[in-house]
Amino acid sequence: MGGKGGVGKTSVASAVALAQARAGRRVLVVSTDPAHNLGHLWQRTVGDDVARLADEAPGHLDGVEIDPERTTAAHLSAVRATLRRLMPEHLGGEVDRHLDLARDAPGMHEAAILERVADLVQRGTAAYDLVVLDTAPSGHTARLLSLPETMGAWTDGLLRRRDRSDRLGAAAQMLGGRGEATARRDAEIRSVLTRRRERFAHLRDVLTDHEACTFVVVLAAERLPVLETVELTRRLTGLGVAVGGLVVNKRSPADAGELLAARHAAEASHLATLRTELPDVPMREVPLLARDVVGREALERLGDLLA
Repeated sequence: MGGKGGVGKTSVASAVALAQARAGRRVLVVSTDPAHNLGHLWQRTVGDDVARLADEAPGHLDGVEIDPERTTAAHLSAVRATLRRLMPEHLGGEVDRHLDLARDAPGMHEAAILERVADLVQRGTAAYDLVVLDTAPSGHTARLLSLPETMGAWTDGLLRRRDRSDRLGAAAQMLGGRGEATARRDAEIRSVLTRRRERFAHLRDVLTDHEACTFVVVLAAERLPVLETVELTRRLTGLGVAVGGLVVNKRSPADAGELLAARHAAEASHLATLRTELPDVPMREVPLLARDVVGREALERLGDLLA
């Protein structure tokens, strides 16, 4: 689930997740948005570890907010430990310097978040009936969803290079030029890369499985969110991700005074553009509510409107 910032993605994601839990399903909602709105919405602390949000026996709802800083630190720590174990001891300082510089490198946070998302989806699809991803604003979402393909191709390239290196190493070993420790190191490198490729492949397979996964775009009935929705939908379709619906949130009423009636008419013109550009994508309108959507009762009411 995604869309432009501030349109109510987290509210809609949580309302859908809660409704499914109330229907008896085991549900996990995962927020990749660094704004951390999930905890504010549920009026409780929701951190980087999975937390129970609602018990609806036999169903339940768990939630997690991916912390970019913590995720990046954990990712680099794991990489550091692996490299220090696999590289010659005298290169340890070089490994540390490289990873310290990499911490703030472009794309590092996104790569680390993707690793975490891939892990949560892999474990989530085994332990839950439904995983709801509440993604960051549109541009970040499109980049994040394109990364499994990019990272998978990069890892495949590394493995091909490992294949060539292994063949050369085997020849060298026959000539007595390669020790057992080096062979073990190379085997472990291959194992690490293979696990990474499998994790990305699983995420890519889930995201592009039209029977198992669909993307919902949440938007406001305004010019920029509509244009961004059209662009995001086309980018996702190009990536093989099915866009199953549009949720127009906070739709102004036509019968609550002159100002809101005028806004309703302006919104209708923007939605007409949306229907012209995306005629085959189902659309649901959610009315502007009198109060903020905060807490369980408000989420239940929103879920009823979405049903």
